[in-house]
Amino acid sequence: MNDPSEKQRDTDGRPFLRVKCYAGHCADTEPRSLQLGPRAVAVTEIIDRWLDPCHRYFKLRGDDGGIYLLRHDTTNDSWEVTLYETA
Repeated sequence: MNDPSEKQRDTDGRPFLRVKCYAGHCADTEPRSLQLGPRAVAVTEIIDRWLDPCHRYFKLRGDDGGIYLLRHDTTNDSWEVTLYETA
């Protein structure tokens, strides 16, 4: 299981999370899709975004209809799902 897309859980027991991003020539990086455990979710809408001194937050709607709140730790470039609401 060396391929991260096959990984189901992180070492702390949480579902594995990978966020794929896109940055335009003038824009900050923003999430386009995420892999949460075995599920792949495309971002259909960025509902909101905001900053604090160490993190960037994105409230997203996925192609599964769910609402995701992602936190990006800009210091160590790691992502975390802080909220999930089903459709």
